[in-house]
Amino acid sequence: MILATDVIRHKRDGLELSTEEIRAFAQAAASQGWEDYQLSALLMAIFLRGFSKRETANLTAAMTEFGERYSWEEIDGPKIDKHSTGGVGDKTSLILAPLAAACGVIVPMMSGRGLGHTGGTLDKLESIPGFRVDLSRDELKRCLQTIGFGMIGQTQMIAPADRTLYRLRDVTSTVESIPLITASILSKKLAEGIDGLVMDVKCGCGAFMKNPTDAFALAESIISVGTANGLKTEALVTRMAAPLGKTIGNALEVKECLATLRGGGPKDLEELSVLLAARMVLLGGLASDEREAAQKVRKALESGQGWERFLKCVELQGGDPKSIENVDRLPRAQHIKILRAEKSGYISELHAEKLGRAAMLLGAGRQKASAAINPAVGLVLHVHIGNEVQPHDEILEIHYDDENLLTNALPLIQEAITIREEPVEIPPLILSKS
Repeated sequence: MILATDVIRHKRDGLELSTEEIRAFAQAAASQGWEDYQLSALLMAIFLRGFSKRETANLTAAMTEFGERYSWEEIDGPKIDKHSTGGVGDKTSLILAPLAAACGVIVPMMSGRGLGHTGGTLDKLESIPGFRVDLSRDELKRCLQTIGFGMIGQTQMIAPADRTLYRLRDVTSTVESIPLITASILSKKLAEGIDGLVMDVKCGCGAFMKNPTDAFALAESIISVGTANGLKTEALVTRMAAPLGKTIGNALEVKECLATLRGGGPKDLEELSVLLAARMVLLGGLASDEREAAQKVRKALESGQGWERFLKCVELQGGDPKSIENVDRLPRAQHIKILRAEKSGYISELHAEKLGRAAMLLGAGRQKASAAINPAVGLVLHVHIGNEVQPHDEILEIHYDDENLLTNALPLIQEAITIREEPVEIPPLILSKS
């Protein structure tokens, strides 16, 4: 019998845990077999002492094993998903899933909710009236067979160890551990029943990973551990110093995604969505190179196939298709405040974290997992980094319902925007591909 105290002591002393010890840890987290303080002690030991690639791969496999695992062998086509580490205005999932599906990829996408200043895909989807993310396996299967993709939340039986460990990491200051992040992400992705994964690791002030060194390390860890578990894995590191696209806030971001699927979205959002979808197509063996894959995705975008599939997805998952055809039916804030430039110059900074926190204070995000959100509120940017502005030009719109919340958020918004006299170089969106 493997005792919790022995496993904790071994890692505390810097030893590499055996496969059996790691499986005992994962099983205990899944079944509540150890006390929370014992699980927390081992998490802190891992945070301080680290985990080898072998340990991380074994933990990922064990967290997947002690839970339900989907299989889609009866559905033809490569099963590929995309996952992002999260950022401000990061809404690519709603665009790339229907585009990749239109190219022949099967996308069983399992997403999460937002916490803190980063938005969650499930929250965005649920701002569509009636949209359900709690599909059964059979309901998800119907979506995959009909349109090639479905978008759901983590079920109670998918990687239950991750639910326990994520909760404890959040309250024990062990969230930043790259091995634990890797195991958390990949255990859920392996349980989806996919053949391949494209990771988007965000890097910058609005991301979980603030500096390139940590972002590259996480990307390498995910590729290594995914591959070790039989999952074809790629990773891109992308910039998250400024928000992606023009909107921050759930219904506002849905509107922007719909505009992008109809060919009228912001250039940076469209560029990244097409790139990620193309990597999914290529990873699934549906194109000979990245150029051909991008051409296929562009065709799906320009022909309206991606839009049509998203519309059908809303219908299949219980949403109101009329709210997609007429976005005025989506949640709308009661008030809009315009923030204008106070001087001439060039936009040099749109600090993503501060803008994300401001949106959260307006009610668009949650400071704790149990908090409710307001799907209607948020921010709409009228400028990007490098844009020239004159006094009184519109910088952004604040969509709000509560004057008190606006008062709390406004100073952060003002701090987030910097205007300089000299022209500003536009930073690259893609930092690395691997």
